Amino acid sequence: MKRLLTLVLAFALGLAAAAPAHAEGTLDKINQSGVLVIGTRTASPPFAYVNKSNEWVGFTIDLVEQGVLPSLSKKLGKPIKLEKKESTPPTRIPLLTSNAVDLIAGTMTDTRARRDSVDFSITFFVTGAQFLVKRTSPIKGIESIANRRVAAQQGSTNAKIIRERVPTAKLQEFPDQPAAFQALTQGQVDAYTNDGIQLYGLRAKAPKPDDWKVVGDFFSYEPYGMAMRKNDSEFRAAVNNGLMELIESGKYLELYDKWFGPKSETPYPLTPENRRFLIMQVVPK
Repeated sequence: MKRLLTLVLAFALGLAAAAPAHAEGTLDKINQSGVLVIGTRTASPPFAYVNKSNEWVGFTIDLVEQGVLPSLSKKLGKPIKLEKKESTPPTRIPLLTSNAVDLIAGTMTDTRARRDSVDFSITFFVTGAQFLVKRTSPIKGIESIANRRVAAQQGSTNAKIIRERVPTAKLQEFPDQPAAFQALTQGQVDAYTNDGIQLYGLRAKAPKPDDWKVVGDFFSYEPYGMAMRKNDSEFRAAVNNGLMELIESGKYLELYDKWFGPKSETPYPLTPENRRFLIMQVVPK
């Protein structure tokens, strides 16, 4: 019996020695550095882009600066600074998993497949996929892109849906939005598919906006969330608390009006359904 207990104890000690040290959580990392590092976009107006004054601005950046940062500062008991790094659909999850960034704050759709790799905050915006085409184009939506050349961003949900629903479409994937739009302007493709709000933003920033139109009913549902490393509940709670505080206080609506209101460059009215959805996320269950 004594020998058996000795063997069990030795086995247990061996497991303890072999077990990895407790992984550092994102809050620990931010507490040590005093910096939240986000991955975001440089050319996705009005969510995140570099403006003519070389300033990195946008709706999601405002949400981080006015919601997430104050929440983290309160949680950690000290001011937290913000650092921005460029992320694109192909690079954003690798940037997270390699610890290069702490949070993806851009235009990333919360999908079941992506939840295998990352966790998401509450939804902060809802849109759907459409098409940007020349003003004279006969394309009216997904029902008319068979055998047409269609541009999409690499790794996007839009590209996946096009492959599944319209396999005869000649899909061409590009690393980012500027490259896809350049292909459209040069006549290399007949349409560019992305989330409708991004297409409206792209059209608004084009040299001749009236040369382009956004067409088609939504052919996908795109709820945007901020992505983070999996199983980091404390950090996720801090991010969500910041976003929920913006919604509860009414500050979210002010920021929405700033970037999507009737006087903005990209008018995109907040529907009653989406307003109710946002509020439902912060109502205690």
